[in-house]
Amino acid sequence: MIPATPGSPWYRKLHWQILVAMVVGILAGAIGGEAAALRVGWLGTLFITLLKMVVVPLVLASIVSGIGSIGSSATFGRLFGKTLGFYVLSSLLAILTGLALANLLRPGDGIDLAGASGQALPEGLQTPSSVADLLLSMVPENIVAAAARADLLAVIVFAILFGIAVGGLPESPRAQMLGFFESLFQTMLRLTDMVLKVAPIGVFGLVTRAVATFGLSAFRSMALYMAMIAFGLAIHFFLTLPLLLRLLGGIRASVHYRRISEPLAIAFSTSSSAATLPSTIAAVEEKVGVSRRVSSFVLPMGATVNMDGTALYECAGVLFIAQALGFDLSFAQQAIVVVTSLLASIGAAAVPSAGLVVIFIVLEAVGLRGAQVETMVGFMLAVDRPLDMARTAVNVTSDTVAAAIIARSEGETGVDVEPAPAG
Repeated sequence: MIPATPGSPWYRKLHWQILVAMVVGILAGAIGGEAAALRVGWLGTLFITLLKMVVVPLVLASIVSGIGSIGSSATFGRLFGKTLGFYVLSSLLAILTGLALANLLRPGDGIDLAGASGQALPEGLQTPSSVADLLLSMVPENIVAAAARADLLAVIVFAILFGIAVGGLPESPRAQMLGFFESLFQTMLRLTDMVLKVAPIGVFGLVTRAVATFGLSAFRSMALYMAMIAFGLAIHFFLTLPLLLRLLGGIRASVHYRRISEPLAIAFSTSSSAATLPSTIAAVEEKVGVSRRVSSFVLPMGATVNMDGTALYECAGVLFIAQALGFDLSFAQQAIVVVTSLLASIGAAAVPSAGLVVIFIVLEAVGLRGAQVETMVGFMLAVDRPLDMARTAVNVTSDTVAAAIIARSEGETGVDVEPAPAG
């Protein structure tokens, strides 16, 4: 999504519009009661449906265009392995952080939605009985049928494999395929932008229905939920990524973080890894000291597939929703959440609130669906702006950390060199 023009009036900025819509929705729900929920609740349902509408083509185009542009030479093959390996590792560590915090703090336990607590798990929630069953469920027999029934995990796996195949084509057909999927990706970004423009209306409908149906007490646990996400992002930013820098690259985080301060500020203010990418590349090449050969490959790929903050949010958010609805996910079911969060974060576009779109992938993977789930997602959206800004900063930091570590592994000695002591 294109950020608001600097200096534009506050009322033209999406995060302020959503905040106002949330406040108005709370008042409308508290005053109007169930009658208000019936009149405007459908607006929230429509907004959620529009978000779901863009998921399949957005994820498909994002992954294929990103992975397909890598190429198939030996150098790119080596860089691809290192880059993807680091991104999987960092995202998995972020997901496990979110998983641990969600199980420790259990922020959703304080919410009681229309007597949902204590109900059995939805009938559609099924857990594969083995790793083999899980892997088989990820591979679609028919990709068109998988897309039609919104089996998004299968779509992601297909898109990854398809992108790798495109990257191995000869130059002419490869350029044609990449041109098509890049155009599709840009079109879906535009459509997503159009959908997010009506987010305040959708939030108004969702919040009005929630307050009218469940009362203001339903918001009490949102503070703990926000604290959980913020604390998890802080752990990943201040502990996990610095440890990876030191252990894998021999780099001090204080040195690296100082040199990426500009893209971090842009990422935090725009909530878009894509909008930050030019600044990220400039800082990594000019200040961190990574070569253009590495930065031009690692950073664009990271803006497409590396979303540590989003992965943490998806895992913790799904557990939060399950807890709020009274569903106690088993170890096996939480393992599915971990795997799906990892794969879904790969498909998250580098735009504001992308995690809100792809969280439905993780919810569907464990059979969580329906009006109550949509209401909880509406609650999360209403308080998501500051969390989205922090997630984007974490995402971009992980990209720059990857570039520095991989450049060091490629033998580049001028990366994050500490200044010589004075005197």
